[in-house]
Amino acid sequence: MSNLKLKQLTHYVVWKCEDPAKLGATKLNKVLWLSDLLAYKVNGTSITGTEYVKRQFGPVPRSILVARRELVAEKKLHERTDVIAGMTGMHFTALERPDTSVFSPKELEIVDSVLSEICENHTATSISEYSHDAVWGAAKMGEVIPMFAWLAGAPAELSDDDFVWADTIIADIEGMNDVA
Repeated sequence: MSNLKLKQLTHYVVWKCEDPAKLGATKLNKVLWLSDLLAYKVNGTSITGTEYVKRQFGPVPRSILVARRELVAEKKLHERTDVIAGMTGMHFTALERPDTSVFSPKELEIVDSVLSEICENHTATSISEYSHDAVWGAAKMGEVIPMFAWLAGAPAELSDDDFVWADTIIADIEGMNDVA
């Protein structure tokens, strides 16, 4: 059985992406990774609580294949292999609305922001390259990449635009706390 929050978040991300051609397996993994990292930075804990391992195209949730298989078996997700612009990749369609009750509004806001950034402004190649930071480079293939290690290694790899984007999301989230 997969990690419930990872499975639910995978379902949510696929459902939230309006154009399945914009969300292949690489981008899905990066939305999950960067959402968990940003939540860790803001809240001190990741959204899914999952471990990420070093893979060729960047960090991947350890149990993502199990989560996807369960979602397909439950008829909540459809997976297909497509060829787009000469590239073969796995793409997804949500078959029903996901259960988001396990997430806070703040967590969903983080995910929505990360999903929008990745799907609108990145290709699978560009987001994969972005995730190949110093921490990813220090891990061995298949090794777990701890969340806290990214916080120590990321600043040397981030641009000023990355910090502005993250600060905007954090300010918005903090503003939500003032209203609550």
